[in-house]
Amino acid sequence: MIVRSFKDIEGTDRHVKAKSGTWESKRIVLAKERVGFSLHETILYAGTETSMWYANHIEAVLCVEGEAELTNDETGEKHTITPGTMYLLDGHEKHTMRIKEDFRCVCVFNPPVTGREDHDENGVYPLLTEPEPEPSA
Repeated sequence: MIVRSFKDIEGTDRHVKAKSGTWESKRIVLAKERVGFSLHETILYAGTETSMWYANHIEAVLCVEGEAELTNDETGEKHTITPGTMYLLDGHEKHTMRIKEDFRCVCVFNPPVTGREDHDENGVYPLLTEPEPEPSA
């Protein structure tokens, strides 16, 4: 059993701040836990815009605070995302988030992220993996 809080991981290598300066993420469950998904609390900052494309992952996002406009960059369709709204990128959609007010969300990734990921020039997280554990003697 694992028990940890977001407060426990502040300032550790699980607390990732984007090179772009548009978001930060506290990654409370990672690939090294070997449970088949990762779980994060992410804050995207008001007045920012972030384009993303999870070519290697499926992501579910549940907004718990703030407001954003989500655009499906492939269709042009726009959605207002507010607390209690979930979106699921089940088709690896390229998308852009325009943040109206600080946007706090809980995200689940499959396959799980390692905690070292940041968006590349195409908005993609690389598919990083953890080494397999040594077999027990």
